[in-house]
Amino acid sequence: MTYLPLNNRDKPPAYHSPDPEDRPCPMLDRIIPEQAEVPYDMRDVLAEVVDDRYVFEMIPDYARNVISGFARLGGETVGIIANNPLVLAGVLDIDAAIKASRFIRFCDSFNIPIVTFVDVPGYLPGTHQEHNGVIRNGAKLLYAYAEATVPKLSVITRKAYGGAYCVMSSQHLRGDVNLAWPTAEVAVMGSKGAVEIIFKGKSAETRQHEVKAYEEKFYTPLSAARHGFLDDVIRPSETRQRLIRELRLLKHKQVSRPWKKHGNIPL
Repeated sequence: MTYLPLNNRDKPPAYHSPDPEDRPCPMLDRIIPEQAEVPYDMRDVLAEVVDDRYVFEMIPDYARNVISGFARLGGETVGIIANNPLVLAGVLDIDAAIKASRFIRFCDSFNIPIVTFVDVPGYLPGTHQEHNGVIRNGAKLLYAYAEATVPKLSVITRKAYGGAYCVMSSQHLRGDVNLAWPTAEVAVMGSKGAVEIIFKGKSAETRQHEVKAYEEKFYTPLSAARHGFLDDVIRPSETRQRLIRELRLLKHKQVSRPWKKHGNIPL
């Protein structure tokens, strides 16, 4: 309860932390595996970034491919949403979308800034997901981010593919600050899948050459930054300092909208 305000008109309580705001996080510079298929635990990233290395997780045993919880940065309460590559490679599915969207709307109700850590290869494919409404439920996550008026910050650590990238607090959904590590890959899809579609019927040698060309062009955050989809590419070890600084700048964020009773969320 120490993370929450007394009501929806109050600001979340702030606490002084002995954890220095400028604490470097050198472990983050080497936490991403060299092979894109090798997973890592996003909890290790969060522990390095937040105050006192502690995240109070909400329903941690449900939809474990996404992490939601409360933490503090510079003494201020924040809500954390993060894909976890250690479970299902961090894909979004129905359960993950519902879990994340409910938490985002809760944070927005009580003026709690949202910090998102992105490593998502896409939505989980399959007839089971389709028959159970992955489009409808996935749209809840999109709606939750788009409608939230609290400060929204995101950090892309590795994969950010296709529609799943768009719904994870991207600038397309009014994200306030979008940062990326040098290891970020902002693309429509993975290189092998894209080449198999675009160069179907071509020789294996041609496809291998195109895979390398695709990776050189899109397996870097620079292309997305040139198009204005990212605000900055930062060293991973500077993530904590940068997020605290950006949160201070957004502390008094105000959003003016035409009066309406409520939006029409896809239920």
